[in-house]
Amino acid sequence: MEELWKDSNIFYNVLCFLITENEKLFDRSDAILYWRTVFHIMGILHHVYIGLFAKGLNIHNHPHPDIRILHTYGPGYLTGWNFTFQTIFLALSLVHDVLEWLDKQSSSLGTKIKYWRDVIFCGMVLPFTMFVSGMFWTVYAIDRELVFPKIYDSVVPWWFNHCVHTNIMVVLLVETLLQARRHSTNRRLEMILFWTVALSYAVVYYTIYFVTDRWLYQVFGVMNWWQVCLYQLFIWAITYVFYIIQFPINRLVHGAEPTIDNNEEKDPVDDKVHDNGRSLNPEENGKVAADGLPGDSWSLKFRSIKNNTENSRL
Repeated sequence: MEELWKDSNIFYNVLCFLITENEKLFDRSDAILYWRTVFHIMGILHHVYIGLFAKGLNIHNHPHPDIRILHTYGPGYLTGWNFTFQTIFLALSLVHDVLEWLDKQSSSLGTKIKYWRDVIFCGMVLPFTMFVSGMFWTVYAIDRELVFPKIYDSVVPWWFNHCVHTNIMVVLLVETLLQARRHSTNRRLEMILFWTVALSYAVVYYTIYFVTDRWLYQVFGVMNWWQVCLYQLFIWAITYVFYIIQFPINRLVHGAEPTIDNNEEKDPVDDKVHDNGRSLNPEENGKVAADGLPGDSWSLKFRSIKNNTENSRL
C-alpha cells in the first residue's frame, strides 16, 4: 500500500525529484545566502509596488496647489532619488544571489555585479538613506508642516509615508546584518558617486526654487539665506559622516578581517625534497643518503636564513 501511494502521489514524486536533482537548494550550508535571497526578493517586490502605487496617484488635476506640486515636481524630491538608488541596489543584489546559487558568482558577470552592488550601496544607498530617514522624522517630530504638511494625508496614505521614509532604514539594517562590508570597495569611485549626487541634487533643488519661488521642503522657507547656506553645509557634512561610519559599524557586526602573520612559515618543507633528481631526507642530518650524498642540501641548510631575510623590514 505504501509503495502504491508513493508511485501515485505526484507531490511525493516532485519532492523526491527536487531533493535528488537540486540537492543544493535543500542542503545549502550557507544559510545567510538563503536569507539574503529572501530579503532581496521581498525588497524588490516592496519597492516595485510602491513605485507603481506612486505612479498611479491621481493628483495632477487636484484643486489644491500644494498637492499638485507633488506631481509637478515629484522628480525633485530627494526621497524619490534615494528610493531609486535602493531599487537599483536590490535588483543587483538579487541577480548576484541567483548567480551565487548557480555557483557563477566568480564569473566575469558575477564579479562586475558584486563590484557595482557594493559601490552603489556604500557610496549612495547608505549615506542618503540615513539622511533622508533621519532628517525627515526629526523635522516631522518638530513641525510636520515643514516637511510633510497635513494636507498630504488626503491623498498619501500613512503607510506609504512609512514605506518611503521608514522601511528604507530596514533595508540598511538587514543588509548590514547579512552582508559584510568592512571596507570601501573603491573609495575614489564611491566619493565620485556621493558628491555627484549631493551636488546634482543641490543644483536641481535650488533651481526649482529660483524658477518657481517655492521651496519643495518648507523647512527652508523659515530660514534666511545665511541660515540656508549653513543648513546646506550641515546636510553635506552629516551625509558624509554617515558614509564614513558605516565601515566601523560593519566591522563591529561582522568582526575584523583575519590577519596573516608574515613570520609564520606558509610553505612547510616536505619530508623528502627532490633536488636535481636526487631524493634527500632532511631528517637525516649528517647521514649519507643512498646515492652517497649528504642528507641535507645547501637549500635546506640555509632555508631559515632565506626566510628571515625575506620577512625582515629591510
